[in-house]
Amino acid sequence: TPQGVSWLGFLYGGNIVGAVLGCLLAGFYLLRVHDMATATYVAAAINLTVAGVGLALAGRTAHRPAGLPGMQETPPRAPAAGRVYWAIGLSGLCALGAEVVWTRILSLLLGGTVYTFSIILAVFLAGLGIGSSIGALLARHSRRPRLALGACQLLLMGAIAWTAYVLARSLPYWPIDTTLSRSPWFDFQLDLARCIWAVLPGAILWGASFPLALASVAAPGQDPGRLVGGVYAANTVGAIVGSLAFSMIFVPWIGTQGSQQIMVGLSAFSGLLLLVPLGHAPGAESLARRLATRWPRWVAAAGAAALAALLIWRVPTIPWGLIAHGRHMATYTDYMVPGITPQDQIPPDDGQSQVFCIYAREGRNVSIAVTESSLGVRSFHGAGKVQASNDPQDMRLQRMLGHIVALTHENPESVLVVACGAGVTAGSFVPYPSVRRIVICDIEPLVPQHVAPLFSKENHGVISDPRTRVVYDDGRHFVSTTREKFDIITSDPIDPWVKGCAALNTVEYYQMCKARLKPGGVMALWMPLYESSPDTAKSLISTFFQVFPNGILWSNDIEGEGYDAVLFGQVEPTVIDVDELQQRLDDDAYADVAQSLRDAGFYTVTDLLATYAGRASDLHDWMRGAQINTDRNLRLQYLAGMWLNADQGTDILNGILEHYTFPDDLFLGSSGSVDALRGTLDRTRQVVAKRANR
Repeated sequence: TPQGVSWLGFLYGGNIVGAVLGCLLAGFYLLRVHDMATATYVAAAINLTVAGVGLALAGRTAHRPAGLPGMQETPPRAPAAGRVYWAIGLSGLCALGAEVVWTRILSLLLGGTVYTFSIILAVFLAGLGIGSSIGALLARHSRRPRLALGACQLLLMGAIAWTAYVLARSLPYWPIDTTLSRSPWFDFQLDLARCIWAVLPGAILWGASFPLALASVAAPGQDPGRLVGGVYAANTVGAIVGSLAFSMIFVPWIGTQGSQQIMVGLSAFSGLLLLVPLGHAPGAESLARRLATRWPRWVAAAGAAALAALLIWRVPTIPWGLIAHGRHMATYTDYMVPGITPQDQIPPDDGQSQVFCIYAREGRNVSIAVTESSLGVRSFHGAGKVQASNDPQDMRLQRMLGHIVALTHENPESVLVVACGAGVTAGSFVPYPSVRRIVICDIEPLVPQHVAPLFSKENHGVISDPRTRVVYDDGRHFVSTTREKFDIITSDPIDPWVKGCAALNTVEYYQMCKARLKPGGVMALWMPLYESSPDTAKSLISTFFQVFPNGILWSNDIEGEGYDAVLFGQVEPTVIDVDELQQRLDDDAYADVAQSLRDAGFYTVTDLLATYAGRASDLHDWMRGAQINTDRNLRLQYLAGMWLNADQGTDILNGILEHYTFPDDLFLGSSGSVDALRGTLDRTRQVVAKRANR
């Protein structure tokens, strides 16, 4: 009976309570403290325990054969059961589609860490559990559960519109500055509150839909197992279609705004499918009677359709500032100028910079934006932060990443660049006369196609260079499957606190890259010191040096303040002849290389090599106790995800430079060149020491 099967809503709610606990246990403890294998063993042990309890209960429960009194082999279906199956299928489609879309937006707003994803999922599951319990109560006392299910779907279109509004017009403007927090656990409380405010209403309604659907299709004489299995299957098939369609088709095609508009429309359709009286009876008198008794439902349906159209029209697009600045958008609002190109704006008299968006798009894998300030700084944004720019400090790093490896290699011919960004690092190889092949691998097609061309001046037009080949693939997958070997590999992934990026910083990944290097080959890796902690930096550096024990660290600091750095690795011990490098730059064939370096503030080889900060053999004491990042534990993303709002870059750099000694066996050349480099490095270290003392 409808009342009997409604109890399954409570069973579903109990299952989801366990899902919430499991999500939080895995995300905040098992994976953070242990590793994926341990988390898997715990899950397997829990399943084994459940199996044992189930078998024990089955042994104590008498089996009742299918031929029960009143049960029929071909029982009659409940009225409009087919429409209920379609409605619950569409409900599952919208539920998982919404989870995809809302998680994508919330990861910009909160920061795309592993903890953010755990919190979002936990809130969504909690809403399903609450809703299924409420739906079970309604189903037990409702004479018309199908109408209740239809009303629930119509309420969902309002809930989806509510979340769309909250994510675009409310939460990004809450006056929250996460950099003020002294503890990541305080940030997690704010994240939880914001997720509840945005996600919970819709999740509750989707949870209530399941028991109402069960009650809607229940009829005397049916097999309860088949009944539940059919509804659950319809809901699950819809969920699978929704997760794939919205993540792979709708978001890249029409963005999150269009995707949410589709969800509002589908929820309205499924509600009307259940509420509109579609049956008919023969005879004019019967038809007239039906029209007389059902016209209120037709009027209500027309009103619901009109409301759905209004809500679809009013679904807002997410602000470009959220794509560009993510969790810091509220602190940048005063500087953002919507809908105006830089050429149309006169810089303010007070000299305060304003920021304009010149490109914004939600790609299949990441949402990206390109902005330009009224002071001429053009920036590429991904994952809610600046990933590359033509700001002098960023240009230094991007050129360092390319030129240090290209100059120290005797004769580089082939180059692999993992992650395109603005293309500046890849473009630093364009002026080298020996380079014949540049392979750029990026997982998001929009970046090489639309972002890099906007930085063609800074990247020497690398995308259109005939030596360049662009591969759209995950960098790790490409490195592990290509048979090609390279003289140089540079890797510049998104920040290590972004979920999934730790896979591009594991021992196994570095070993793959090492295996793809030719004899004498060099690998370079970007690493941030900002938005990081000492434990995070130690993990990243120690992991790299474990594969490249002769590795070197080059610092891109701002007058002693830690900013970011380059990790340099070579299979063989590295020897750098200062005079030879300077002679190469003085050669007419390297005139464009020298100009590229000067544009980044490196006027001599000494200026470039003076970024030296340390090497593996000198940093053993500093790295002691570091947690190595492997495929099994992905430790880096759990360490980094805790401290993305930290400002400890200078402390990290000071800790590294405390172990600095001039490497006589690394830098060779005439006494004048080596002494000049030694003097420059000593003066730099003194500046850092004075700043640390202050």
